Amino acid sequence: MTAQKMNLINALTLILLGLWGYIDVSNYKLATIVSFEHWTALITVLFGIILLLCNKGIQNSNKAIAHVAVVLTLLVLIALVGKRLPISIDQGGVGLFRVLAMSLSSFIAFIAFIRSFIENRKKAL
Repeated sequence: MTAQKMNLINALTLILLGLWGYIDVSNYKLATIVSFEHWTALITVLFGIILLLCNKGIQNSNKAIAHVAVVLTLLVLIALVGKRLPISIDQGGVGLFRVLAMSLSSFIAFIAFIRSFIENRKKAL
C-alpha cells in the first residue's frame, strides 16, 4: 500500500471515528454537540482534516508535505497510545475499539511513510 493511500485511509479513520467519539461523549444530545463542550474529542478530527489536506501533496511527491504528514501522524499516534489508550482500557466499551482502530491506522500509515522514504532514498542513489 502506498503512503498516499494509507494517509487517505488514516485521515478518514481519524475523522470518522473522531466524530463518532465526539458524538458518543456528548451522549447524542444535540445541545451538547453544538456547544462544543467536549472539544478535546475533536482533536483527532482536526489531525485527520490536516492529513486529508496533505494527501494531494503526498500524491504529487512533495517531500515537505510528506514530512509534515509523517510528523502529524507520529504526533497523533503518540497521543493516542500514550494518553488516550490507557484511559480507554480502564473505561472499556466501544471507545476502546475507536482508539485501537485510530492507533492501528496511524501506525500503519507511519510505517508506509517510512517505507516510502526508504524506497525514494534508494531510487535517488
